[in-house]
Amino acid sequence: MNQYEKLLLQNKAWSEEKTELDHEYFSRNATQQRPKFLWIGCSDSRVPANEITGTDPGEIFVHRNIANMVVHTDLNLLSVLQYAVEVLQVEHIIVCGHYGCGGVEAAISNFHLGLINKWLRNIKEVYFNNQEELDSIEDHSEKVNKLVEYNVIEQCQDLIKTSIVQRAWMERKAPEIHGWAYGLKDGLVKELINIKPDFENINPIFRYNQDQLKHLH
Repeated sequence: MNQYEKLLLQNKAWSEEKTELDHEYFSRNATQQRPKFLWIGCSDSRVPANEITGTDPGEIFVHRNIANMVVHTDLNLLSVLQYAVEVLQVEHIIVCGHYGCGGVEAAISNFHLGLINKWLRNIKEVYFNNQEELDSIEDHSEKVNKLVEYNVIEQCQDLIKTSIVQRAWMERKAPEIHGWAYGLKDGLVKELINIKPDFENINPIFRYNQDQLKHLH
């Protein structure tokens, strides 16, 4: 049996087990989803949102990309964000990075990596903005992990710069923004930043006019 065939068998076994434990499990999930959380995480296969948080399918709306980035030109991310905030009306957005992130480590290097160079450029900007402190860290792993934290914080700041989040803040005082770093070695989350729905938390240059936000579609 190859690895692909094994996945199919495991899926069947999982489905049967869930149905045996809860006969309404799939019929209940199939009707609708009402998650309270949007998760923006890394694509790393070792960082699954539901497993880390002990939640069931349907509780967290998930978007993942390399190094958990919020890039203002990424239509995929922005589409997920808009749907989660405006349609699902999530109450919280969690940006979750993880220590030892390969994308963050690659951004520190000067290697030419092809197309991903353009993506990693955003993380290099975070490094540049915190270069004095990062350059003072001699241990490579510690430097990567500190940049992981700075990167998560920066992505949270980038979320509140969007008109999507600002309009929701104006209309319903939500969602809150949370920055986490996940430890692969112990499975624990470190809280890095929490941003309340308050326009005072947004640098004035990035604040949209609230009267104009009312008419955005």
